[in-house]
Amino acid sequence: MTTDNWPADTRTSYDTVAVSYAEQVRDAIAGQQYLRMALALFADSVRAAGGGPVADVGCGPGHVTAHLHRLGVDAFGVDLSPGMIDQARRDHPGLRFEVGSMTDPGLPAASVAGLVAWQSLIHVPDGEVPTVFRHFHRALRPGGPLQLLFHVGDGSRLKTEGYGGHPMRVHVHRRRPDRVATWLREAGFEIEAQLLLDPDGAAPQAFLFARREPRR
Repeated sequence: MTTDNWPADTRTSYDTVAVSYAEQVRDAIAGQQYLRMALALFADSVRAAGGGPVADVGCGPGHVTAHLHRLGVDAFGVDLSPGMIDQARRDHPGLRFEVGSMTDPGLPAASVAGLVAWQSLIHVPDGEVPTVFRHFHRALRPGGPLQLLFHVGDGSRLKTEGYGGHPMRVHVHRRRPDRVATWLREAGFEIEAQLLLDPDGAAPQAFLFARREPRR
């Protein structure tokens, strides 16, 4: 299964579904206690590390960014899809959103106090994930927290339709938490915790809570 054109395919696909996707996820956090708990824990970790700007990488229509903002976090969003960024700016005026790639988000070294990436790694091929994590590590301040949410499982599938029946072409990669944790450690992160959501269901997900190693 080739993923050679995954950035362009992902960008075009989410430009196409931006409005429908935003409608679908608008109340997702409010309706799921474990998502709210994870973001509250992340916000507490940012404050405990001294506070500062937080990047939501792969922010989509900005619902996670906005929730963090309501928790008192200085959050901004980055996404590959200009359509998603336009939607985020319409839905959440006054917050900062910008176009950027996970493989090169354009974040200066040690510029963010925390970083979240919810369900955005699922479209990144295995060979590119270590590059993404190196960028995350570089952007985070020493001791800054990182929170990932991703699909759990093995293998990949090509998604050709979604979010209101619109055409898409994105590869969805499911991964085991231990494998993701290994990539994080190799990039210089310390793993603090992991949480499985709906482990017996048809579409389990996992949170990984990590932190850039502090200076010693």
